[in-house]
Amino acid sequence: MNNYQSLSVVVPNKKCINNCAFCVSKMHTEDYKNQMDGNLPFYDLYLNDYMKRLEYARDNGVNTVMLTGNSEPQQNRRFLMDFGMMMQLMERPFRNIEMQTTGWGLDRNYLRFLRNHVGVNTISLSVSSFFDDLNAEIIRFPDTGKGQFSLKNLCFLIKEYDFNLRLSLNLNKALVAPSEDFSEHIINVCKDHAADQVTFRYLYASGDNEQARWINENGMEPWQIQDIKRYIQNYPMLGVLPYGSIIYDVQGMSVVFDDDCMSKIVKEEQKYLILREDCKLYSKWDTKASLVF
Repeated sequence: MNNYQSLSVVVPNKKCINNCAFCVSKMHTEDYKNQMDGNLPFYDLYLNDYMKRLEYARDNGVNTVMLTGNSEPQQNRRFLMDFGMMMQLMERPFRNIEMQTTGWGLDRNYLRFLRNHVGVNTISLSVSSFFDDLNAEIIRFPDTGKGQFSLKNLCFLIKEYDFNLRLSLNLNKALVAPSEDFSEHIINVCKDHAADQVTFRYLYASGDNEQARWINENGMEPWQIQDIKRYIQNYPMLGVLPYGSIIYDVQGMSVVFDDDCMSKIVKEEQKYLILREDCKLYSKWDTKASLVF
C-alpha cells in the first residue's frame, strides 16, 4: 500500500473568475479533457471511472480530500452537488473534506450547502494581504472595488457555521507590516481572524511569464521568510506531516510552513494524489507523466 497524505480533487471549470497575479496554473499549459460533464455521451462510463479513482485513494489510506483546481471550486455548484452524492454512494466515504478558495462569492446559503450536502469540514482561505483592497488587487477578483469583499467578515461567517478555518498565506510583500516584529504581527492578525490553522505558502515560480515575474518582484525576501520560520520554531512541535513539514502550536493555532506546495521534492512517500477532470489520477500538478492510473 502506498502512503498518500491527501487527495486533491480538481473541480472542473472553463475559466477562473479570479486572475491571481501569482497563479500557478497559468505557468503550465497542459490541458485535461473534462469528462465530468453530465451533458456528454458516456457520462455514466466516466462517472464509474471517477468512482474507481476515489476508491483507489481510499484503499491507499487517504482520508482527506481537498476540493481545489485551476479555478474557484464554488463556481461549479453542479459538480459539488454530484460530489456530495458520490460520498453518500461510497461504501467508505472520505471523512475529512476540505476546500481551497479565495472565498469570493461565499455567503450563508452557499456555506450551508457546503456543510450540509457536500460534507466540507475545513475551508482553507487563500490570503495575499489582510488589507481587503490590496488582497483584492492581487487576487484580481471580478469587478474588484472597495467594500466588495471583507476577509474578516467571511472568516467569522465560516466559524459561525462551525467549519474549521485555515488561512493559507501566500508569502508576498503585501503580508509584511511595517514593524520589526512583523512575524508576530501576522500571527496575531490570524488569531484575530479566528483561524484554527495557518499555512505559510512559499510562492512557486516557473519559467518566464507574467506570473513568475510577479512572484520574483513581489515575493517575500529570503530573510523575511527565515524570520517567520524562526518565529514559529520557538513554539512547541505538535508533529510531522508525512511529507516532512513540522506542525507547531502557535498561540493555540496549528501552524505549518509549506515550501513544497507543488510537490516538487521527490520522496518515497508521495505528498498527494490529484484527481483530474479527465477522471484519472496523477501525482504531480505540472506534468502528465505523473499519471498513476
